[in-house]
Amino acid sequence: MPARTPFLDPGPAPADRSPRLYRRIVSAWRLVVIGGALSYRALFNWTTPPMFIGTLLVGPLLQLLFFVFLGRQLQVADDRFYLLGNAVISASTACVYGGTMAVANERRYGTLGAVLLSPRNRAPLWFGRALPYVLNGLLISVFTLSAACLLLGLRIPVAALPGLGAVLLAASAGCSAFGLALGALGLRFRDVFLVSNVASSVLLLLTGANVPRETLPGWMRALGDVLPLTHAADAARQLSAGAGLDGRGVAAELATGAGYALLAVVLLAVFERGSRRRATLDVM
Repeated sequence: MPARTPFLDPGPAPADRSPRLYRRIVSAWRLVVIGGALSYRALFNWTTPPMFIGTLLVGPLLQLLFFVFLGRQLQVADDRFYLLGNAVISASTACVYGGTMAVANERRYGTLGAVLLSPRNRAPLWFGRALPYVLNGLLISVFTLSAACLLLGLRIPVAALPGLGAVLLAASAGCSAFGLALGALGLRFRDVFLVSNVASSVLLLLTGANVPRETLPGWMRALGDVLPLTHAADAARQLSAGAGLDGRGVAAELATGAGYALLAVVLLAVFERGSRRRATLDVM
């Protein structure tokens, strides 16, 4: 029987590709979960419990108290406005700085070259590094919201709790993607934490967490619409008032986060290529 010519070989049957696709999906998830956990243990800057509690829990709590009492003095809005707004934006402490550190600290500690030599797909590699900070942000938001209920008498309908959990999770995910996009600048700039400090202040001002957005100029409101946490803060306030879950607000928050995730992947790819060309991956 004559040998089959290569160009007539139909290749593997479609059914044979299913196990390969399954292995790729499992491999990507392992990279996201296990790689993210190992990176978190290696790069997490708040390494001791006192520093974790002081930076990520006490700091947002003091910010909450400050704006509540300032709001009472100025009579700009009621307590609920500040309590819900600060419960949402408290996630930014971990998400913005954590997402930034997920990239910038690889360069700072001299491990960036080893990471970028990996043949693995870049998207799950970097998203895995941002995932622990999503959980951190959710933990901080829940803690801040609980403190608002216990210390300042915030009352939330029990039926609103599942929806509020979904809003806080969407806010943390979107803010972590925002932080990862800022962290991509760590492949180009030396002091990327300066950018993170400015970004945190911008979120505090423009998302409506502590400043009513209707009092802001039009260009500031437009800028706030494309920032994370803005739509989540509005949805959280509606839920606490018993209005039900605003699906459009959550969808807008998720869409904003997806946009920043895409931006992060593009920036990381562009800056990685440029850094390779200039041999500046580990230059501090």
